[in-house]
Amino acid sequence: MERKLVSTGTPWEAIAGYSRVVRVGPFVYVSGTTAADTNGQIQHPGDVYGQATYIYRKIEASLQSVGATLKDVVRTRVYLTNMDEWQQSTRAHHDFFSEIRPANTLVEVSRLATADMLVEIEVDAVIANAGLSE
Repeated sequence: MERKLVSTGTPWEAIAGYSRVVRVGPFVYVSGTTAADTNGQIQHPGDVYGQATYIYRKIEASLQSVGATLKDVVRTRVYLTNMDEWQQSTRAHHDFFSEIRPANTLVEVSRLATADMLVEIEVDAVIANAGLSE
């Protein structure tokens, strides 16, 4: 199977040597994604909902770069630095996935790469009709 690697240009991809998205056949894996723009600046500082929404839009664009959509997402993992903010995070998740309903895990972590990162999200997807039989 062909392996497709996609980078989005954030500084951490080059520093750590990873891809934002990896597609192998119908399987798509999106790395942990934060609210950093291509210059490494965190968008929506202090706002979990704003960061999560920004991240889901970034993930959506990443999925599209390999021929997938949010409808193909089968699993989401959300890492929060403060579980007291879980309602803001889950509201953003609901906004994007209420009809799709992927498996989901929400975990509190002590910190992320920088202090202004409040949430990090990764997703797995399986592209429908991309070579898998039922």
